[in-house]
Parts: sequence; C-alpha cells; structure tokens
Amino acid sequence: MFEGVYLVTLIGTAMVLAAAFSSLIAFRFGAPLLLLFLGIGLLAGQDGLGIPFDNASASYFIGAIALAVILFDSGFGTPLSSLRMAAPPAVSLATVGVILTAGLFGVFTVAFTDFDWLESFLLGSIIASTDAAAVFFLLRAGNLNIRERVRNTLEIESGSNDPIAIFLTLAFVEMIGAGEALRAGELALNVVVGFLREMGIGALAGLLGGRLIVMFVDRLKLDPGLLPIFVITLALMLFGVTGAVHGSGFVAVYIAGLVAGNSGMRSTATLKRFQDGISWLAQIIMFLVLGLFATPSQFLAIIPVAVVLSLFLIFVARPVAVSLCLLPFRFARAETAFISWVGLRGAVSILLALTPIIANLDNGRALFNIAFIIVLVSLLVQGWTIGPVARRLGLIIPPRSGPLDKVELELPGSAHHELLAYRVAPGSPVARGGRIPRWARPSLVIREGRSLKPQDAGRLMVDDLVYIFVSDRYPRLLDRLFATRVSLAADDEEFFGAFTVEPDHLAREISAAYGAELREGEAELTIAQLMLARLGGHAEYADRVSLGPIELIVRDTDDKGAIDSVGLALEPQELAPSMPLLLTAGEIRDRLAAFLRRRSAKTPGEPVP
Repeated sequence: MFEGVYLVTLIGTAMVLAAAFSSLIAFRFGAPLLLLFLGIGLLAGQDGLGIPFDNASASYFIGAIALAVILFDSGFGTPLSSLRMAAPPAVSLATVGVILTAGLFGVFTVAFTDFDWLESFLLGSIIASTDAAAVFFLLRAGNLNIRERVRNTLEIESGSNDPIAIFLTLAFVEMIGAGEALRAGELALNVVVGFLREMGIGALAGLLGGRLIVMFVDRLKLDPGLLPIFVITLALMLFGVTGAVHGSGFVAVYIAGLVAGNSGMRSTATLKRFQDGISWLAQIIMFLVLGLFATPSQFLAIIPVAVVLSLFLIFVARPVAVSLCLLPFRFARAETAFISWVGLRGAVSILLALTPIIANLDNGRALFNIAFIIVLVSLLVQGWTIGPVARRLGLIIPPRSGPLDKVELELPGSAHHELLAYRVAPGSPVARGGRIPRWARPSLVIREGRSLKPQDAGRLMVDDLVYIFVSDRYPRLLDRLFATRVSLAADDEEFFGAFTVEPDHLAREISAAYGAELREGEAELTIAQLMLARLGGHAEYADRVSLGPIELIVRDTDDKGAIDSVGLALEPQELAPSMPLLLTAGEIRDRLAAFLRRRSAKTPGEPVP
C-alpha cells in the first residue's frame, strides 16, 4: 500500500515536471503549450508507457475544478478598461457565436457522418467554444503586438464562452439520454429558458460572490500566506454553491474574478502572483489527465472523418459565425479574419466530450475520440500559425514603447496606493531629465548598491532603482516616464505613413490637398474628430482610417485617449489575399455609399458600370 502511494506520487510529479519543462520548448518554438501537455499525457497513457486510467467521472471532476480556477484567474486579470472596450463584440462571439458554430457544425456533421441530429448537435456544442488557456498563452507569450481591441476581444471571448457551450452540451446529453425526439420549437424554448436561468443565476452569484470576497479580504486580517488560499477557496465554494442552485458556476467564478480583480482590494499583487501559479498548475493537471484518459489506438478508424470535420470547423463554421457576430461592429476584414483564425479548441472541448461517456450514451466514446482529434488538428493548424497569419494580414503593429523594468511591491495599509520600483532605462524621459510629478512620492533611490534619499540623489541616472509611492489611479502615467521611446525602423516609418499631419487641422484641407474622400458633414470636422467618427468614437494606437487615395494612421494618443499624432500614407496598405476576408458592416455601408455616389454622378442615360 505504502509503495503504491510512493509510486503514484513519483509518476504524478514526474509528469507535472515534464509538462513544466516542456513550456521552455513552447516559449522557444512558439508551439501551443496545450499540445505539449496533451502529448505528455498521451505518452504516459495506455498506448504509451501503459499507465491505466479510464475513469471518465474522475477526469471530468478534476477538469471542472481546474477550469473553475482558470476562469477565476482569467477574470481577476482582466481590467475593466479592456472589458469596456471589447465587451460588446466579445459577448456576441461568446453567446451567439457559440450557438452559430454549434448549429453550422451540427448540420454538416449530419450530412457527412452517420450520427443523428441530436448527436451531431451535441458534437457541435462540445467543440463550439474556444480555449482560454491556449488563446492567452499564444497571444501573450507569443509576443504578438496586435491591436488592443482585437487582442481584448479574443481574450474576453475565450474566457467567457465556456458556459454556454457547457449548457448546450449538457442539454443535448440529457435529451439523448432520455430518448427524446428532436422537436425544434421545444428545443429552442428549453435552450433559451435554461440559458437565461443559468446565466442569470450565475451572473448574480458572481457579482455577490465577488463583493463578498473583496469584503472578507479587506476586513479579515488573515496571515499573508493564508490569504491567497482563502480567496481561491471562496471562489471554488462559489462555483459549487451556484451549480447546486442550477446556475452556471463557471459564469459565477469568472464574474467574481472580474469584480475582485478590479476592486482595488488589498494584497492584489500577492493574489495575482499566487493565482498565476495555481492557474498554471490547474492547466497542467487538467491537460495531463485528459491526455491520460484518451486512447490513441482508437483514433485510426475515425481520423479521416475527424480531420474533415476539423477543416470544416476551421475554414467554414468559425469564420461564418464570427463574420455574422461582428457585423454590427467596425472591424476591418483583416481583423475579422484573424479573430476567425484564433478559434483554438482545447481542454474545455475535451472536458465536455467526457459527458456522453459519463451518461453512457451509445456513441459516447466515438464522440470523445472525434472531439479529441478536432482539438489536436486545431492546435496544429491554427495554434502554430497565429504569428505568421497575423503578419500576413498586416495586423502586427510597431511597439509603442521600449523596455520598462517595474516591480509592484505589497504595501500594507491603504488599498488605494501602490509602492512601485522602477529601474531608469537609457533614453527614458526621466533619464533625459524629466521631472517626476508631485502626485508621485519617491521614497528611496538605490545607485550602485548605495541607498540614497531622493533629495540627496539629485538627478536620476541610468540604472538607478527608484521606489515610488503612488495612487492606484496613476501607475500608467508614471510608466511613460520610465519607458524608453522606440525609434521607428524603416518598415515602421512606412507603416505609420510618409509624414505627420496635425490632428486639429480641418478635414477639408486634406481633401483639397490629397483628394481624400469625405462623407457629408465631415469637411468641417478636425482630422481627429473625423478619425474618431470613423472609428466608432474610440481611437487606439496604430488605428487606420481609409479615405480613398490616402490613409490616416494614429501615431500616438495622450493619457485620456485623445489622438495626439496622426500619420498620412499616400499609398494605403493592401491586405494580403492569403485567406478569405469577409466584409464588415462598416465596409458594406462605405462601399454602398461609394456606389450610390458614382451612380448619382452619372449623367442620365449613361450606363452604370
């Protein structure tokens, strides 16, 4: 008995260490980390080293707990500014997008396989959601510098689209298990009512649970080492309670993370570091267990069918669903195509594929195997090509600032102040003599190993380490003083246009000088106002506005988001025709308006081209 405990511990820790070391390979070669974790689980399983593991219920339990931890951490690390910027399109993708993807995939599965309608829609629901772990890793660890709105949309979608996929999967499993026939009207009604109930209860529980977590953390004087464990335990308790009252526990923990992470409660920096580590551990354990459960020898007979289904999901179902969901929003075709491509399937799909096996459905194992292969194909085809696709579509933008060496230190007492440690970088504003604002209070300067008072240190020098007390409203403003300004390379100069124009000049001036195509009422707007109007009221660094023969580019914005510098390109960038690019609603409107202008300019009787 005791030898068995030692052996299981040895094997388990060896697999976790192997997964942790494999992250070095992923960071070095840009490989999808989930693929490596699953691969280690497969190698250790029945068809590899021979470790027997065929407990679907235990796998689902472990995976569900791990997913709850990951979603709480995803919400905790999502700033409200990102949520406000990208919430509408992300929520559209996380709800309507999941339903459309499941429906399109289900219809194709019925036509292409021997599964009936309910089984086909069940498979569609299983693979309908994108994987938060894979998306976060490939976008952040892959050092892809893409537009903030696109990045935030993808991250928020992947962190919030699991609950509806889970709800649809469980609904179809119950229907198949009960032997019910497919009644479209009744099914739609049940889905809508059940969805509203679970999402409503989950959202309410998440808001209340998040506020309770903040209240407990601020009022209870727990030991600093115990506090992170206390918080993650409360999150898991919230997950269990919400599920017990027929709400979505996954929605609850994600929203609770959002509330807690944006509340400004004490010890936030400590909690973030702990949750980052526990989230990595949860991902590793979940992926290893799911890989261990799979049996690759059963894949051979279904690989051709699964690959065709995978390609349909990647090239048809996901792009169509994304295009329809993003129609109300002003995303460029390249951005829509990139969001379509970053539809990575992962652990959630494999986790949901366990439910037909747990429910003892006739084709449960076949559904699991197909879903597993779809995940592998998605990670191989999409996961390994995100960087090249982003570059091919022209979505990689030049970095805004250079290295910034900053450390957040835990500050006892007030939750609304931070203690930050900055290292003065060469070329930064403070290295060039810039003053630190009065609302920031330098407390200590370390120079060449010596501790100095700020008044004794004099002018800050390169490589000085400066400790500063600052209100939690201002760290981003302070970051600009210590960051180096990136000098643009030749390619970046081309990206930002041939020269700059003043954002407060009138739009009619560039129309007269360069033939810019303006709409009615735009001539008397300033260039900044024109760009904001075309961009839907919000401008980001590197945003582009096409005006016919020219293109305006946002070179920089100030601290309040107002356009501070504008570049002008005389030869607008052409999108590379490397993958299908679907028209957005804004582009449809612009093209229709241009067509009507050309039509009205024609003389009566003259044919319209």
